[in-house]
Amino acid sequence: MNGPPALVLVDVLNGFFHPDGSLWYPEVVEVVDPLHQLLDTARERERLVVHVADRHRPGVYDAEFEVIPEHLFSGGFESEFFEGFEPSPGEPVVEKRRYSGFFATDLALVLHESGIRTVIVAGVKTNVCIRATVTDGSAHGFRVVVPRQATNSNRPHLAAASLEDMERYLALVEDLDEVLEEL
Repeated sequence: MNGPPALVLVDVLNGFFHPDGSLWYPEVVEVVDPLHQLLDTARERERLVVHVADRHRPGVYDAEFEVIPEHLFSGGFESEFFEGFEPSPGEPVVEKRRYSGFFATDLALVLHESGIRTVIVAGVKTNVCIRATVTDGSAHGFRVVVPRQATNSNRPHLAAASLEDMERYLALVEDLDEVLEEL
């Protein structure tokens, strides 16, 4: 395993987690406590925490909007971190414009330069941004761990299928207690 893991929190933003967010869905509340447990444990044990944030530029074309509605513009309420998940000093923020936290960002560089070999990926949504980030993390050579209780989707059948597929080909999908112990 080579050293302690890093925690990568994906899209813990008002747009998804605040009831006034345009991407909010009722089931998201189920992952708030598990995400807090992961974040608190990582900070207590002085692990690297990286906050990945989906943020788009106002007034600038983004190819992603050909598939899904415009969302999460930089500087707006929706793109801010959900209360209780604001980065602490020294915790990097990686902004992304696609589903994967690795695509066209410096996430891999941040992790490699910190000597990280294992990444714990948690946040929303399992079948979209989590899956894309896990896929690219695996392709970058990281050992990827996904705590099953710390990610979900408004499409539970796709979340379940994505977890099954990630577990088979890309990552270790474990119960929260096991991940907290490893962290």
